[in-house]
Order: sequence, then C-alpha cells, then structure tokens
Amino acid sequence: MKTFLLLVFLFFATAVHAQQVRSVKITDLENTIKESKGPLIVNFWATFCVPCLQEIPYFQEITEQYKSKDVSLVFVSLDMKEAYPVKVNDMAKKLKLVYPVVWLNETNADYFCPKIDTTWTGGMPSSFFVNNATGYHKFFERPLSKEELEKEIESMIEPK
Repeated sequence: MKTFLLLVFLFFATAVHAQQVRSVKITDLENTIKESKGPLIVNFWATFCVPCLQEIPYFQEITEQYKSKDVSLVFVSLDMKEAYPVKVNDMAKKLKLVYPVVWLNETNADYFCPKIDTTWTGGMPSSFFVNNATGYHKFFERPLSKEELEKEIESMIEPK
C-alpha cells in the first residue's frame, strides 16, 4: 500500500510540474512580444530540426544566468499539426524545458514569418531578440553558438 501511495504521489507531482505546450496563433505571439516589459528571446524550433535541438539546452542555460536581469525566453514550436500535442509535449519534457513552450498553430509561413521579421524565410532555428524598453530588435535565421547567444543577450540588455 505504501508503494502504491508513493507512486500515486509521484505521478501527480510530476503531472503538476510537467509543462503542457499550448497552441497559439501569430497574433497571440505578436501580443506577447509587444507587451513584453523586459528583454525577451523568442526561439523558433521544431522536433525534427537537429540544429534546433542542439541549441535549445544552452539557450535555456544562458537565459537562466541572466534571470536577474529580467531576461525571458519563449520556445515556439513550428512543428506540423500532426506533431501537436504529443510529439511537441514529449520533446519539451525530454529537453526538460522550464521556459514557456508554445506551438504556433499557423500553416502559412508567408503570413506569419513577416510578422516576426520581414527577412525571415521560415528557416530554423531562428531567434528574435527584443527589448521594448530600449527599442532593441534583432533577428537571426540560423543557429547561434553559446558565445553568440550570450553576446546578443548582453547587447539586448545594454544596447550600445
């Protein structure tokens, strides 16, 4: 009986802390970006994108180092509809993501890409850095190294 109760407790404890990825539209994401009060990184990725999966852990790690500077991070999955919610949720759990993860419920890249950056062709990984307090906006349509990420966060916090 004690073992059963322990298993039930662990199940519910895990379920409470497990993040569920929610579906958003591009307008929701635009509002998040516009309403952001501090430095924000929006990282676009997919479960099938190897470079995305390689950079995600250090995006989380380095953002955590700048938490005292109010740096926020949102992971936006660009997976196809068939991958949501199961595959996207499973990958978020596997990567132990602690920052918000959303799935972009859009199919027309010609519509949603320019709403983030007019130069974005839809490639992944891509990252958008914004600090509305300073007017800082920068977009990358390629993987970033740990060093590039840290440099960009520094620039976003205290633009030159």
